[in-house]
Amino acid sequence: MWEKDININEIKEIRTRTTVFFGIGAIKKIEDIASDLKSKGINKLIVMSGKNAYKATGAWDYVEAALKNNNIEYVNYDKVTPNPTNQAVDEATKIAREFGAQAVIAIGGGSPIDAGKSVAILLKYPDKSANDVYEFTFAPTEAAPIIAINLTHGTGTETNRFAVATIVEKDYKPAIAYDCIYPMYAIDDPQLMTKLSEKQTKYVSIDALNHVVEAATSKVASPYTICLAHEVISMVAKYLPLALANPDNNEARYYLAYAAMMGGVCFDNGLLHYTHALEHPLSALKHELSHGLGLAILLPAVVENIWEVKKETLAHILKPIAPEISTETSAQEAYNLVYDWLKSVGVPNKLKDEGFQDADIDKLVDLTYTTPSLGGLLSIAPTQSTKDVVKEIYTKSL
Repeated sequence: MWEKDININEIKEIRTRTTVFFGIGAIKKIEDIASDLKSKGINKLIVMSGKNAYKATGAWDYVEAALKNNNIEYVNYDKVTPNPTNQAVDEATKIAREFGAQAVIAIGGGSPIDAGKSVAILLKYPDKSANDVYEFTFAPTEAAPIIAINLTHGTGTETNRFAVATIVEKDYKPAIAYDCIYPMYAIDDPQLMTKLSEKQTKYVSIDALNHVVEAATSKVASPYTICLAHEVISMVAKYLPLALANPDNNEARYYLAYAAMMGGVCFDNGLLHYTHALEHPLSALKHELSHGLGLAILLPAVVENIWEVKKETLAHILKPIAPEISTETSAQEAYNLVYDWLKSVGVPNKLKDEGFQDADIDKLVDLTYTTPSLGGLLSIAPTQSTKDVVKEIYTKSL
């Protein structure tokens, strides 16, 4: 049993904070949230979003009405792209500062929410830039209030203290984690997620699954993260095929959103290691690469690498996607079972399919060790994270 992987004499830190309004119709709670912001003296804010999803999903109709009803002025930065950049964060921050924004509403998936968290920090530190935040020249202890309206079922960022942005000029994609960027409120309304494309539906769900595989097998994993991981993977295994078969299936979206939200709590506690540490250089080099797709490509090789030291846990949490798996399974068989599941949901991709070549491996390995924050992830991997190990994972994922 997975319990054997837990050291009961080791103290664990267990976290869960944000107030989340969850369920069909939860977007209507933005009226109460806006009223609460107004009562706290907030009269101006910035809305962070991409170009289309915040309107196409219908979320904006509710948000705009709530802000107007509560006499809260806003400015909208709608240029957040997948894998948000330091340049976008700085541009949005400049607009927010000049407008006098006192809070941030972020509408979208992980990219607008992470960019919004970054802007929220910089509103409290007028002499700092996105590079200061993501190259760790200081450790922020304050941020403007953050409201996260989540439109995808993958990121988990609406419930945790993490954010990511790419430093374009250095090909760095670091992650930050500060208590001050827990959202004050979050909204997870599964009905807003039915317009996700087939590819987005797959990739964000696989992102949620990766979060918990790592959080359940890191050096700081706890019974809490392992139990959450099994629950999250069970939900993804059951409901992802249903959402792919019928994108308007609200029940499927509900439980995938639940899985993603709990996945965010899970890695807020157990943190992340190989798969995310190695994916960030991939999408830093190729900004168009979906984060969830990069994770999917790496996952089988990561499971193979950590199998021998975490087979009790992995055999338990992966059972929903690989019923044949057991502690008698070999590392290669574990690789095959995970890859078979990925193929079953239409994600057979390898790095070469996304334009990577053997010649890119050394650059990717170097970025894994030079990008700020990724060394911290590698340090809590369950196996020794040498450059040879990292290179092997990339090579097996080609």
